[in-house]
Amino acid sequence: MTTLKIDLQKTVKKIKPMHGGGQPPIGGKDMTEFFHYVTEAGIPYSRLHDVGGAIGANRFVDIPYLFRNFDADENDHANYDFTVTDHLLKALVEANVEPYFRLGITIENQAYIKPYHTFPPKDYEKWARICEHVIMHYTEGWANGYHYNIRYWEIWNEPEVQNQMLWCGTNEEYYRLYDVTAKHLKARFPHLSIGGYASCGFYAIAPKFRVDPETNLPGTIPPSDHEQRLMTFFYGFFDYIKAHNSPIDFFSWHSYADVSRVAVMDEWLHGELEKLGYGGLETHLNEWDPYAKEFGTAHHSAEVAAMLLALQCGHTDLACIYDMRTNTAPYCPLFDIRTHKPIHAYYSMVAFNQLYKLGDQAELTKDNSRLYAVAATNGKRHALMLSNLTGETQELNIEGVDLADARWYVLNQEHLLSWSPALNKIENNTVVLVEF
Repeated sequence: MTTLKIDLQKTVKKIKPMHGGGQPPIGGKDMTEFFHYVTEAGIPYSRLHDVGGAIGANRFVDIPYLFRNFDADENDHANYDFTVTDHLLKALVEANVEPYFRLGITIENQAYIKPYHTFPPKDYEKWARICEHVIMHYTEGWANGYHYNIRYWEIWNEPEVQNQMLWCGTNEEYYRLYDVTAKHLKARFPHLSIGGYASCGFYAIAPKFRVDPETNLPGTIPPSDHEQRLMTFFYGFFDYIKAHNSPIDFFSWHSYADVSRVAVMDEWLHGELEKLGYGGLETHLNEWDPYAKEFGTAHHSAEVAAMLLALQCGHTDLACIYDMRTNTAPYCPLFDIRTHKPIHAYYSMVAFNQLYKLGDQAELTKDNSRLYAVAATNGKRHALMLSNLTGETQELNIEGVDLADARWYVLNQEHLLSWSPALNKIENNTVVLVEF
């Protein structure tokens, strides 16, 4: 049995935008036929990275497509091609989703054959000025542009990858690119949030557990060379920006580990930033998806729900699942690649949005760490969201609230957040939403 005690008179924090997503579900009529799903789920942000497929489909978002001839005059609007990206952002804004703009390039998965855009810019200052004009176009109306509310501008993505798919330069070359660009953009747009660097993550901090085949004893898998390099890059980045007084409004990172490991990374990052002198810095987990290959299953939706709930209780300020496309397995956790209709994890996002709309997280204590739970309230209406990853059915003892007239909804293999009679237990790999 799991006992949960809720005190609606005590609020813990605001419900944070944990249910953001990666690129929107481009496709169908006018490329935006499926955007209504993100509106209906209340998705607050769409991070614009890897948009449109391989190499950005040669037209979306990426700096080399917005400004195709690097030798051209960056002050002349005729040298920019905003057309398709304009179409995308207009549709997002109309869908009530705030764009989260990655300034950089899409991953080049075949860079081992030939990398195209992963080299450091040949003129860092000019690259920064090009980014300035992109921001001007979307927030100040420059070049027949727009006045959109786009708060977050992220400089590059996963530059510590050593296989040329995202960055062919050295660590120090990226650090300098960040420094030059962040200083220029922050001076020009002090009201916007400039950050990076979209770290691959901190797997070395939370290694996988395993049973040693020889001793049959539990242990952990030692960090790989790649995982160690990620840590070296992280410390090098903060050493560099501290020494150069580089501005940073948020730090973004990624993880495809499960919720138990991500919670360790989240806690570690919070403490480490304080040690480095960056306490209070916003942190964004803007690429994540546990057990990605299991999309469309109850276990996957329960893992996604648990992640949303754990991050809400942790230190992460904003999160974006990777991602919201509808046509490329396995990185389409929310939609069926055949029908383009929502699948199980989509409804985990819908359930969390019910908490988000209420506004405040209420105090909740429980005696089982693998039953994830968050309660929310606006003072008049309340909700409770649960995700069971304990491995077995849990009897529920919910104290402190009157659930006599509550409405219950269940998300499991057979039900997609369907109405249910009142429950006194929750099965494994099941998500439950209670509104009262």
